[in-house]
Amino acid sequence: MLLINAGAIDASGASAECDVQEWTDYDKAVRDAGILVSGESLADLVTATTVRVGPDGQRSVVDGPFAETHEVLGGFYVIDVPNLDVALDWAARCPGARGSGSVVVRPVADFGA
Repeated sequence: MLLINAGAIDASGASAECDVQEWTDYDKAVRDAGILVSGESLADLVTATTVRVGPDGQRSVVDGPFAETHEVLGGFYVIDVPNLDVALDWAARCPGARGSGSVVVRPVADFGA
């Protein structure tokens, strides 16, 4: 899974490091390579809600993630590639990896189901 952490976003919601066409091109490349399993862009951060359950079982719900970070999870791709090196190559090609953004590469857990 490629977890896309968006870097600096301006007031319009656009990133200074890449434009819509670059995302369109990357998305097409992943599809054309036949490695796309799934992927989504996430809605604006202001739509996020965080749920926590305390030791007493009480649920706490707050607006937003309020993470102590300058990056925000912006979306993901699940790709099917033969090994980590190939996944890292695709992550490096992702527009979200540029500038203040990053792409975290993690395998999807297989619980044998």
